[in-house]
This record gives sequence, structure tokens and C-alpha cells, in this order.
Amino acid sequence: MFEDGQDEAVTAALHGFPGIAVAISVDASAWSQAIPYEALEALTLRALGAAAGHVGLPTALETEISVTFSDDATVREANREWRGKDKPTNILSFPMVQLTPGDLPGLLAGDLLIAFETVAKEAAADEKSLADHLGHLLVHGLLHLLGHDHIEDDEAAAMEALEIAILAGLGIADPYGDRPLRTVPAGTRDPLA
Repeated sequence: MFEDGQDEAVTAALHGFPGIAVAISVDASAWSQAIPYEALEALTLRALGAAAGHVGLPTALETEISVTFSDDATVREANREWRGKDKPTNILSFPMVQLTPGDLPGLLAGDLLIAFETVAKEAAADEKSLADHLGHLLVHGLLHLLGHDHIEDDEAAAMEALEIAILAGLGIADPYGDRPLRTVPAGTRDPLA
């Protein structure tokens, strides 16, 4: 188990994507106390691998993704600095290059920063397991690194549909099941087709 502030990282390749390296850091011990490190690493690789496969990334793609399991204070600081929002959030995605869906990332895809306290509170409030909620956020974060967004309703509908399909493949329930899925407007490609 990593201690707070150690910021040690382990780099592993995604299953089926030998060129996609994932650097996993735990800088808040609450993560390791809630989910054993080996399980955290396995969940991270499984969720990111499922998302990469579903969106059709080439298996020969060479890129790196950094995932840091942190706390609310660190995420709040990053959110304030980079987004002008002085509050924690569950996950922040920092793509190295702004992509549009379908583009391929360069050698560095980007970074994901995840806040333990916020993720744990959300999971408890929604009566979900911490692992399932985290799996959803990892998928969500990778989609952001790959150019997907949810600012506009049509973008949100497409991104949510992708998330639901990817999570179903992981055995994780629809995270949007308690409300209607945003509809994909006419003329917009159905991401599940």
C-alpha cells in the first residue's frame, strides 16, 4: 500500500493494446484502504481496455495514459487552476492534445486525476459499489481524452450511449438508469450502430 504523498507509479500495458501504457499512481491512501492496490490496478486496466476496444483504437497504437488516484484537496486545486472552478469534482481529464472523436492520440494521450472523497460520496449516494462507480469514471475520463464531451445535448447523448455500452460489457449497470438517456438528434450518427 502506498502512503500519502509517496506518489509512486506502476506502469502496465492495457490488455489487447500492448502499446498503450498506463501509469497508475496512488497519492491518497484512502484509495488503497478502500480497494486493494492489485484490484485498483486491475479495475483501471480493465475499464480503460474495454473503452479503448469499444471505440476501435488500433491495437498497435502507442500512447501513454496517466491515472492518479488522489483526494478532494488535490483535485479541487487542479480544478481551480485549470477550469476556474473552486471545488472538487470526481475526475478531471487533461488531454495532451485536443482531439475530436475518432482522432488518435499522440505518444501522450493525457492524464486522469480522481478524487477519492467525491467518488466515495457519489457511490454511496447512488447506492453503487465504489468499484462500479470508479469503473464508470475511468471510462468517462478516457472518452474525454479521446475527444468526447458532454457540453451540448447531442454530444452528451453520444457520450452517455458509449459509456452505457462499454459498462455493459464490463458487467456494470447503466449509470444513467434513473433518468432518461438524452436522445440522439436526427441526423446524428448513433454511436451504438
